[in-house]
Amino acid sequence: MRILFAALRACVALAIIAAIVGQLVTSVGYWSGKGVTNVGSNIVNFFSFFTIQSNIVAAVVLLLGSYFLVSRSDSDPQWFQTLRAAAVTYMVVTGIVYNLLLRGIELPQGATLGWSNEVLHAVAPAYLLLDWLFSPGREPLGAARITGILVYPIVWVVYTLVRGPSVIDQVFGTDYWYPYPFLNPNTSAEGYFSVAFYVVLIAAVIGLTAAAVLWISRRRRGATRETRQA
Repeated sequence: MRILFAALRACVALAIIAAIVGQLVTSVGYWSGKGVTNVGSNIVNFFSFFTIQSNIVAAVVLLLGSYFLVSRSDSDPQWFQTLRAAAVTYMVVTGIVYNLLLRGIELPQGATLGWSNEVLHAVAPAYLLLDWLFSPGREPLGAARITGILVYPIVWVVYTLVRGPSVIDQVFGTDYWYPYPFLNPNTSAEGYFSVAFYVVLIAAVIGLTAAAVLWISRRRRGATRETRQA
């Protein structure tokens, strides 16, 4: 069982890396065709998507998790348990938000590479959840870990809203850049009020998802063990 999940984790991690590289190459080609000169800024934009960042975290977690499965006979290290729970949370939220709010909407990374899009927004989130449910090594985690899981999304939102107004987007010809329409006060119906609504809504989704992920950790294997607090 451990070898099977180690192999699955490695395969999904490689698929994620291939999907990110494939989309980046496609985007760079698209920008070149559009006559974009600030390619460096657009590459920073590309890696500023929550989807890209959460998938990078997921790939790292899967590769580390694959290593731990083949090199350890006991449970995973505590720091990795928390990191893994965070990656599962971010990826599940990525899948939910994209498929409910963003599927079919052109995002500002340029032309979308179809198979890459599905790997990053559907396949990888689904696997991370299944891996959390069924793979060995998981230990019970206390609800206090929610605080740590929420730190990165909060920092990402602040970074996005502070950086957005100062970025010139040559692809769409605007003097601002936001990775997702619901974070763009220039196009939202009620400006920053609409943005604040979506930020609070998604924060609630992340918090509830994190709570569910941690609750799952206390079920099945390890449910009889004393819950470890942060």
